[in-house]
Amino acid sequence: MAETQAATRLREYETIFLVKPDLTDDNVDKLKERVRGIVSREGGKVLRFTVWGKKKTLYPIAKQPRAIYVHASYLGTTRLVAEIERNLRILDEVTRYLSVKLADEVDPESRPVLEDLKLAGDVEETRPGAAAAGERAGVVEEASEGEEEGTEEA
Repeated sequence: MAETQAATRLREYETIFLVKPDLTDDNVDKLKERVRGIVSREGGKVLRFTVWGKKKTLYPIAKQPRAIYVHASYLGTTRLVAEIERNLRILDEVTRYLSVKLADEVDPESRPVLEDLKLAGDVEETRPGAAAAGERAGVVEEASEGEEEGTEEA
């Protein structure tokens, strides 16, 4: 009895992987479908995929200062996580990945499958001149603060 109950309970995981920034939306969708296929083949359940969009990385990865961030939330076993990471390691488009266990003993029937999301990413950085305007505004604010302090002392 305990074995059948343990078999129906899965662990909740999330995997975040970074994809090369020059990939098209169709290629990102193919990667998502590949991971979705692995999860279903291994007896897991995909909860949601969220494409966070193109963002600046802390340091250049694969000689690129930006990457497309993809977040996958799913239920499965440790074998499933190992298989997903093995496949991500093989793909040239994926530069980094990280999997984290969120919860133990989750009932798959209690967790609904949510609609996939696609977010815009760093919109401000993609506009030409946005960073320069922000830097100039910061310099002006600092100067006006100094002037205000000087007038208060007098």
